[in-house]
Formats: sequence, C-alpha cells, structure tokens
Amino acid sequence: MRKLTELEKKNIKLLTKNQVSVTLIEPTKTGLKKSIMDATGSVRSFLKEKSIHDYDLQKQGPNYKVLIPAVIHTGFQTISSKASLYRPLTKNGDPRIWFYSLTKIADPNDIMAITYSDDAFHVFNLTKLNIEELINTSIQNPFQDLIKKINTTENEVAYELLAMLKKIASAGPIRSMVDADTSVGRTLETALGIEINSSKKPDYKGIEIKSFRNSRTNRKNLFAQVPNWKLSKLKSSAEILDTFGYKREEDFRLYCTVSAITRNSQGLNLRIDNDIKQLIENSDKPEVGDFVIWNLDKLHNRLKEKHKETFWVEAESIRINNSEHFQYKLVEHTRKPITSQFDLLINQGIITLDHLIKRNSKGKVVEKGPLFKIKPKGIELLFPPSESYSLI
Repeated sequence: MRKLTELEKKNIKLLTKNQVSVTLIEPTKTGLKKSIMDATGSVRSFLKEKSIHDYDLQKQGPNYKVLIPAVIHTGFQTISSKASLYRPLTKNGDPRIWFYSLTKIADPNDIMAITYSDDAFHVFNLTKLNIEELINTSIQNPFQDLIKKINTTENEVAYELLAMLKKIASAGPIRSMVDADTSVGRTLETALGIEINSSKKPDYKGIEIKSFRNSRTNRKNLFAQVPNWKLSKLKSSAEILDTFGYKREEDFRLYCTVSAITRNSQGLNLRIDNDIKQLIENSDKPEVGDFVIWNLDKLHNRLKEKHKETFWVEAESIRINNSEHFQYKLVEHTRKPITSQFDLLINQGIITLDHLIKRNSKGKVVEKGPLFKIKPKGIELLFPPSESYSLI
C-alpha cells in the first residue's frame, strides 16, 4: 500500500476516535477494470478477527464464492451493494474481494476504508470524503448515523481512575522515586497504590497506565515481546548482541531503533510478510539476512491484551531541590486497539522496534526489550477512542 496522505491520516484519526474499526485496501487500475482486488493480509486478518470470513477455510472455485451485503457511502447518500469473497481456481487460489459498484466512487490508488456493522460491510473513500464534515454537520446523513451506532460510551472504571489521578495531580509535584527513565511510571503507580511488578496484565482493573514526560517527540511504549526463537535464525538476545553489538564504556551493547521504512546504522530493518503472517527483522549483511521472526497473531494478541483500555498520562518534569519531581497534567484515554492497523503502522514507520541489550562487565546479558513503540501522532491511528482529560 502506498504512503497515506495527510487527509487520509486525518480521516483515519477521526474514525478511530469514534471507535470505528476499519481495514484499508487500495484498488489498482487493473483491479477496477476487471472488478477484482487482492484480499491483502490486513484485510484477511480483519475479516477473521471480526468473525466475518476466514479465507483459510474457503475452498477454491466459483461454487464456494461468498456474498455479503454491503453499503457504499458516497457522503450524504449510499449505494446498496454486495461483497464477493472467493478464491479462484488459478494463481494458487489467492484470496480475492470485490464490492459491486465500487467504480462509482473509486479511482485507481484511492484508499478505501472497510468496516462492518449490522451484518453488512460499509465502504467509503478516504481519499475523497471529508469525514470531519460528515460527522459534524447538522444535516443528518447515513454516514453520521453509522458512526453514532458504532460509537460506545465510557465506563465506570475509567471515571474512577480519572478521579484518583485528579486527586494525585491536585496535590502538586511528586518527587521521583528513582533516578531513571522509568521513574515517571513507577512514581505514579506507587501513588495509585499499584504494586510494581513484571506482570503483562493491565495495571488497574483492566486499564493499562502508561506515563511519560511531556516531550512531544517521545515515542510511547506499546509492549515488549521476544521473537519466536524456534522460527528465527538467531536463537537468543545474546546471539543478536554478538552479531550486531558495539562497545560503549564498560558494556557491550545494542541499543537501537529498527524501522520498516529505513535501515539503521547497524543495517537493520523490519518487513511484514502478510502471506505467512510474520514480522521479520533483516540485516544487510548477506551472511545474516533475515534473522528473527515474530508471528503477527502473537503481536496482535499482545496489543489487545495490554491495551484493551489505556490511560496515557502526561507529566511535566520539574527540578526541586536538585531532585526530579512530576506534575501529572493530562490523560489521553484509548480503547480497543485496531489490530488490523498495527501492521499498517509498522509499514508506515509509525510503530518501530527498540533493541535494549547489553552484556555487562561480569558477562551477563540483560535484555529490556524488544520494545514496540509508537510515535505520538500514531496513537489516534491505532487506539479508539481518543479522549483527553485535564488533571489540573
């Protein structure tokens, strides 16, 4: 898929803010002419996750074609349609999808959004529609009705936690517990009475709490997840360190960010293979090549497990008597990550991976990651809804 325009990104942010889970598809000139589109990995994942359709269980040939009702949104009107999902007898049965009447709203390489509600697909053109205008206009329209129907309300636990955070913030700056990058989170969790532990479960009654200093350039931690060592060429963090590490002071370490859109100084990058549902880390060293693998289903499950509901708490760092203090000021509240967009955001370089591996002077290898992180502007692309609350 091509790089998204600013308008397309803005449209996705508005959809995710309103809890509309979508998958994206880019029809080609040939596809529009022949009324056929590849059901890409992200589309297949979306359909399977929503229990709409599983191509893995579908047999090849026209006798096994599946038709599902669809609504194509043109703005203030709709077109009644159907979606055709099938696997042809030719070309290894590669999954296909088509929406009748799609050519009435789509030009080649437009980005189409697909969602599902009331037993029907809903399709709209992100390249051409003004989503903000359709949602906010005083003129009632089918698209606005769809958004309102999908949208959900806040729950009691969120307001309970918000009240606790406001009480903490009203007491003024809190002295940092430790002198470390992680102190902003540890200090807040202690103030909330949450025990510091290594559990992968959310922090407070199902809500994950992520605290950060208020630098707008800071990427935010999503979760840590080791590769599938059985499928990987390199079988441990120690092997990764030995292959790509460097000497720094008394430690031998590999501290670096890895992205899908460029190679870093160590020659590393990421790529997604949707056909086998894997995230692969690659080296430009010919003798190494692809060296570690993550199963995308595993990453999706970690994201859903960790961030079913999240409070992203922004803090101002203040020096008082030569000690760091935190004034917690703002909360961004997100729910229900859209896992089908996780892959897209990796491909766009918005979600990246950090290696934090070192071997100390005693020869012990310590791994703090690998950490999957997201750029600040990517939050609204991945987590619906995005509501902000002032704490002071």
